[in-house]
Amino acid sequence: MRRVRRELFPLATLGGDIGHGPAGGSARRVCRRRETKNPCELLGSAAGTGRGARRLQTPLPADSGQAPLCLGPCLKMLGGTEDGGWLFWRVMACVGWSRNSKRQVIFFILCVCVCQSGAESLRYSLAEEMERDSFVANIAKDLGVSPSQLAARKARIVSEGNEQLFRLNQNTGALTAKESLDREEICPQSDTCTLFFKIFFENPFQLIRGEVEVLDVNDNSPVFPEKEMVLEILETASPGSRFHLESAQDKDVGSNGLQNYSLESNSHFSLALETGKDGLRYVELVLQRQLDREKQRELNLLLTATDGGSPPRSGTAQVRIVVVDANDNIPVFRQEVYEVRLPENSPPEQLVVRVAAADPDEGSYGKVRYAFTQTLERSRQLFELNPATGEIRVAGNLDFEEAKMHKMVVKATDGGGLSAHCKVQVEVLDMNDNAPEIVLTSLTASVPEDAPPRTVVALFSVRDKDSGDNGRTECSIDGDLPFSLTPTFDNYYELRTNQALDRERTALYNITITATDWGMTRLSTQESIFVQISDVNDNPPEFTQEVYTMSVAENSSPMLRIGRVNATDADAGKNARVNYTLVPQEGKVQPDVSVNSENGDVYILRPLDYEEVRAFEVTVRAADGGSPPLSAQAVLRVVVRDENDNAPVVLHPPPDSSAAAGELVPRWARADYLVAKVVAVDADTGQNAWLSYELAKATEPGLFRVGLHSGEVRTARAVSERDAARQRLVVLVRDRGQPPRSATATLGIALVDGFSDAFLQLSHGPAGRQQPQAPEEDLLTTYLIASLACVSSLFLLSVLTFSAVKLCKARLRARLSPPSAPSYGDGDFAADGVDVTGTGTLSPAYRYEVCLTTGSGRSEFQFLRPVLPCLKRSAESGAGQEGEGPCCSQLVGEREGSPGSAAPPAVPPPGWPAAGRVHALGSAQSAAGPPAGLGERERARPAPAIRDTEAARRPDMAIARQVLCLSAFLSLPHARCEPIRYSVAEERESGSVVANVAEDAGLAPAQLVARRARLASEDGRQRFRLDRGTGRLVVAERLDREELCGQSATCTLPFELLLANPLQFLRVEVTLEDVNDHAPVFPEESLTFKILETSDPGSRFPLEGARDLDVGSNSVQAYSITPENEHFSVSFGSRSEGNKYVELVLEKPLDREEQAEVHFSVIAVDGGSPPRSGTTQIHVVVLDVNDNAPVFTQERYVVKVLENAPEGSVVLSVVATDRDVGVNGAISYKFSQTVGQSDSAFAIDLTSGEIKLTKPLDFEVAKNHELSVRATDGGGLSAICKVLVEVLDVNDNAPELVVSSFSSPLPENALPGTVVALFTVRDRDAGANGKISCALEDQLSFSLRPAYKNYYELVTVSTLDREEMARYILTVIAADAGSPPLTTTQTFTVDISDVNDNAPVFNQTSYTMYVHENNVPTVLVGAVSAADADLGPNAKVTYFLAPHRSAEQPPCSCISMNSENGHVFVLRPLDYEQVRQIEVLVSASDAGSPRLSSNVTVRLVVVDENDNAPLVLYPSQDSSPPSNELVPVSAEAGYLITKVVAVDADSGQNSWLSYHLLRATDPGLFVVGAQSGEVRLRRPVTERDAVKQKLVVLVRDNGQPALSATTALSVLLLSDFSDVGLPHSSQATEDEDGSLTTYLIISLVFISLLFLVSTAAFITHKVCKRKELKDGHVLYGTGNLQSDLADAATAGTLPHAYCYEISLTTGSGNSEFKFLKPILPSLPPQHHALGGGTHDEQDFSRGPATAEEMVPGNPGMFSAEQPRSLSSN
Repeated sequence: MRRVRRELFPLATLGGDIGHGPAGGSARRVCRRRETKNPCELLGSAAGTGRGARRLQTPLPADSGQAPLCLGPCLKMLGGTEDGGWLFWRVMACVGWSRNSKRQVIFFILCVCVCQSGAESLRYSLAEEMERDSFVANIAKDLGVSPSQLAARKARIVSEGNEQLFRLNQNTGALTAKESLDREEICPQSDTCTLFFKIFFENPFQLIRGEVEVLDVNDNSPVFPEKEMVLEILETASPGSRFHLESAQDKDVGSNGLQNYSLESNSHFSLALETGKDGLRYVELVLQRQLDREKQRELNLLLTATDGGSPPRSGTAQVRIVVVDANDNIPVFRQEVYEVRLPENSPPEQLVVRVAAADPDEGSYGKVRYAFTQTLERSRQLFELNPATGEIRVAGNLDFEEAKMHKMVVKATDGGGLSAHCKVQVEVLDMNDNAPEIVLTSLTASVPEDAPPRTVVALFSVRDKDSGDNGRTECSIDGDLPFSLTPTFDNYYELRTNQALDRERTALYNITITATDWGMTRLSTQESIFVQISDVNDNPPEFTQEVYTMSVAENSSPMLRIGRVNATDADAGKNARVNYTLVPQEGKVQPDVSVNSENGDVYILRPLDYEEVRAFEVTVRAADGGSPPLSAQAVLRVVVRDENDNAPVVLHPPPDSSAAAGELVPRWARADYLVAKVVAVDADTGQNAWLSYELAKATEPGLFRVGLHSGEVRTARAVSERDAARQRLVVLVRDRGQPPRSATATLGIALVDGFSDAFLQLSHGPAGRQQPQAPEEDLLTTYLIASLACVSSLFLLSVLTFSAVKLCKARLRARLSPPSAPSYGDGDFAADGVDVTGTGTLSPAYRYEVCLTTGSGRSEFQFLRPVLPCLKRSAESGAGQEGEGPCCSQLVGEREGSPGSAAPPAVPPPGWPAAGRVHALGSAQSAAGPPAGLGERERARPAPAIRDTEAARRPDMAIARQVLCLSAFLSLPHARCEPIRYSVAEERESGSVVANVAEDAGLAPAQLVARRARLASEDGRQRFRLDRGTGRLVVAERLDREELCGQSATCTLPFELLLANPLQFLRVEVTLEDVNDHAPVFPEESLTFKILETSDPGSRFPLEGARDLDVGSNSVQAYSITPENEHFSVSFGSRSEGNKYVELVLEKPLDREEQAEVHFSVIAVDGGSPPRSGTTQIHVVVLDVNDNAPVFTQERYVVKVLENAPEGSVVLSVVATDRDVGVNGAISYKFSQTVGQSDSAFAIDLTSGEIKLTKPLDFEVAKNHELSVRATDGGGLSAICKVLVEVLDVNDNAPELVVSSFSSPLPENALPGTVVALFTVRDRDAGANGKISCALEDQLSFSLRPAYKNYYELVTVSTLDREEMARYILTVIAADAGSPPLTTTQTFTVDISDVNDNAPVFNQTSYTMYVHENNVPTVLVGAVSAADADLGPNAKVTYFLAPHRSAEQPPCSCISMNSENGHVFVLRPLDYEQVRQIEVLVSASDAGSPRLSSNVTVRLVVVDENDNAPLVLYPSQDSSPPSNELVPVSAEAGYLITKVVAVDADSGQNSWLSYHLLRATDPGLFVVGAQSGEVRLRRPVTERDAVKQKLVVLVRDNGQPALSATTALSVLLLSDFSDVGLPHSSQATEDEDGSLTTYLIISLVFISLLFLVSTAAFITHKVCKRKELKDGHVLYGTGNLQSDLADAATAGTLPHAYCYEISLTTGSGNSEFKFLKPILPSLPPQHHALGGGTHDEQDFSRGPATAEEMVPGNPGMFSAEQPRSLSSN
């Protein structure tokens, strides 16, 4: 919580020193002027001096208990001893403190002058609207001072408001207006207008109060609030009535204000002036003579307002008087009856008619409203009446079939309640808006597919609700369906079949029947009839495939599902239920597979072995569940898939051979030298037999590699001397199966120098390892001889093989040449096997495997099953069995319309009822053939024997049907001559007997049952029921006449009695008789009539009549009133056009003052027995005439409102009452006259009279508001009241602080008591809310001192220091005494100006800087920094090197200093080895006056750099040749060879050395100590290590960047130190191999080249030959192939563009014919004939042919000479 020190001072002026300088003299001059300010206020004029501003604490002398006698008036003027006495005694304390008798005398004289002077201010006056800078007065002259003193004392004008209205010229002392003054803007509506200001003097401080009164001039004219005032006055207003007018307003005051009103002369009105209690004048308009609207509708008068100025000013307003009419006329229609013709289905909102009624009255009495009356509810729903315009529009859907005429009564009522009636008759015109309706009478749900043509499927009727041509209909069937329509009777039709049906082709028929009328816009209706075709078992099952191929992996578990066979049956139900079985195989008791009889799943019964059985076939039979059952067969081929169940077997090297007997490899063998080849085989096939070879283990893994696919073992690199003589390899052989299987082979390899020395041991010495021995040379010779023999043998074998192949090809061509006579006669190839008639098809009795040879590299085809059934099986099965071909089938009949099958169409007799055009398919079918529409499948299928019987009887049935139809058609006109009519009373219970139809129709009840008699109504609803057993007609449901026939006079229900076998219709009509079951009902339970009290007797008021659903005597017959009254009676009857009416008749005039409302009831009674009645309540409201003006509850309302009331607050509610009712009694409120600008702060509710605030009120702007409220009724009469709103003050204005003078910056050496600022405080609130106190917040260096009245001084109370605080933010708080108190905060920012009182201060006591040796010149090494607490030039620091304190030490010339920023530079390079540190003295000085400075010591330290590389001391680098270090071969790891010694001239980490082995002949043999430099062995020395080793050791220091040096070492590996002198180079080897070895190599190369050339020539020959085959050369000539087995003229022939090689194999039932891939050129064609094929031909089901199969006696295989050659052009 902040501490606030408040000093409360009274609003009086504190005193100071008086008499110092010119201030005392000025005061004396003021005392001599009467009009100047009271000199007592000048006691505080010494504010500018230091001592006089102090608050005095010295007590009064002991003898000064009372003031001098002459000061009594002064004390009284100052406020007595409580307030002003305190000031007086303070002044006396000043005098006592000075101890100067002279001052006491002067002070006594001054007080005497003060007592004699008055307390008046400077007062002036100025007329408003004066020009800018108008002269007001001479202030200098009035104050008695010279203009120069005004300028010297900085005199200025301070206004009390925020705006400066006056200006003081300090040079002349003239007071002028700053701008033109407008009295009405500054002081609106105030009698006097005074502007206050103060004259402010400085040096010394003085305030003088002044006043300027602004005088009013007549510069504003009276102004009316509105230029035109409109008054509405009833023409019945009585003379003497007064009407208030809006008063004019004049901004001027006094005599210049508003004085008088005048009115333009007229014969009806005059003016009356009245003065209110507040002194304001009001004007009223007085009616002198009666108004008549018929003579004069309006009066325009000019009202003039005049003020009292000179010259006078005036304002005018136009008064327009509107004469309001009285309701004395009723509305009149232009026509009594409106007749309209309107088509049905007119769109909504379509205009039907516009009724219009005129009323000569005006205003609300002339406004006519329209409404329906005495109109049916249905008509009200269909039509909409606009109550304002009288337009009748379509609101619902007009339906001619529902009502042909609509009658309505329209009532027109004016604003006064008078009304008139007219009638509207709307005739509805029929449009074709009803589509035909199809009513289904009978439908057969299911029709068997073997049903004969002309079978009746359905019976239906068609009707249309429209009339004329719009109601005539015709029917047709959409689409080409095996059905037709036949008209039977009236609008009934039969749906019949016109041909045979097939459920398998169409199981469900969606028959769309279209009925179309004959209207202009033809409408149609579609009815869908679904006819289900029931199934007959006439289709055997069909497999989806004739041959199913399934695969199963070998070794599979039993009962494994391998697939599914699927057969479908086109039949339905149990006829389509398929069971699967296996056909027993000959010679096989237990099959390998089984078939699930339900779903056809195939299972394996036992495991299979691919090596034993690769594929087998079984036959599957599928039979349906029909009676008798039908079946079909398919071939199931099961292919066994190979599994990887055999591991590879290594052939070479033999598994039982010893690894020691290995391969020989010469040591001079290069990379990729063939060592051996591993040969392995796998019993599996496919990828399971693909083998890969890998090197699993080896003595030297990097020396050998194995070919992945070839198995060849070769050297991966050249054999070296270091390789071991014996090598052992383990080769892994793996197949590609899943999972893979593998085997291993072990090879032993001996590295020899010559093949003759294979088993010699290798020497361990270096010389011995480099020279081959004699046995090695013999071994090489042996290898060369063996290789030459192998290559020669391989070459001879290839030549022999090629010759044998060529010889076989030649023999094959000789055997395939055309024989002189066929081996088999025609009997061997019967006509059923080969078609020799030119059709070109292959025999279906054999299986073919055809291979395309000529140039189609990617064409393949195969026949999966025979195109036609096997001829042999067909011959055995006989005609009509499953295998029957197309030649066995016969056509059952021909299409309808074929010659000889058409019958003459049946023509209806002359009496046939023309119900519309019928689209039918024709007359009866011909008996010569089947119905049209049968597909190819039906024609090809053999017809059962029963169909032949039906075909034989069909002509007799057709003739009988035609005779029956003709008889029925002839009897139809006589059957419907007269309908059977009955009558029945409505509301009969269900089951009531109407009549006996059988007796009236002349039929026995048994005939009704036999002929399936039933009732058929037109709308499909059965209201009656026929009892076939008795022939009686009974009621099916309760019948309501009003629901069925509405208001129709007669109600007849027609229907048809339908008889079948033969077809006959009898029309029956039942008339419903009405009973009195409904009472009269009025449309509304209560009605309200508004009738003027001035209505004349005899006036009639239409009443909506009651409605009775009954007809005839049961309808409404009479009306009456209860209870009876003297004012009204009821009149009813019928008009000339037959329409009934009901009216109320006024018998006696009404008087609203006696009876405002009349209540009675109207009763309607019908003529039934007993009679029924209905009642409605009548409420008559008597309308009033406007003859009473509004009256306020008070003439004057007074209310008090707080000024902080929120916007929308309710001030009060004014209430006025009017004895009239309705519009005349409805009162509206508005402001009539306002004073000032109060109209913008208030708003009045027009209905309730609530006055609300539209904006907050301000007590400071206006303390009260006077309003004038006018209340006006609906007839134009009005009254006025006054509302006085007093605004209550609240503390809503915070104090305002206005700064008059402010000094900133302030020097820090200012003395205490210095005045910083002068400000004034004011508050616009009144009372306690306007009392202000000031305080300074949390500040010890400053204080507040009251100066004059509400002026305060801000002064210093202690010395200031800018370095401690350079800126003071002073917060002055001004608070009022309101509740809650409001405060205002003013912030003064006082800047303290600087004085040079602080020397620069370094941020460190001493500085240490570092520089690297060998630095570049003028390098920056650091900076010194000194800060000065002063500002500006006093704080600007300059740096320089000061002389050293010791005179003996010379100044340093290598260091320089930047005088601006203190940067230290080194001018020349330094050397760490010469100079390690330097010290200098730096001085910092500011720019003040006088200058202040300070010193600091700077130490510069030189940092060492790595500029010296290491120096190797041992081994010496200048020794030549370098010395050799000797190491015995038997030395172990860690053996010390030598030590490298080096030094570095640098220091620190730059001299830390590390040793590294940079290069070595064998890097893995030696190691160097990183810190010691010792060279040691990393591992023991081996025989493979070179004798001479060379090492390079790197010596590196730890500097940045690191420097290094190298030294070289030579190391000799010796078995003993006696061999030091042996030469290091090996001896020259002996000569190479002898001449024998050379000759062997040449021979081996020659034979190999010859073998390669022969192989390349053979491959080239084959490629060229294949290319010739692709270019069109065929294997066989066209002349060798006969063309009697194939023909390209028909389907199924082999293409003529290719040549085929055909091989006939065993004739199984599942023969397949396929295209295989082209034969490889390298294989002989007889491979195809033998069925072997290439590796790609894996689709053949048979393996290679055996010798038994190739012999001529084998019936399952032909030799190459047997088939006839096939050729094509």
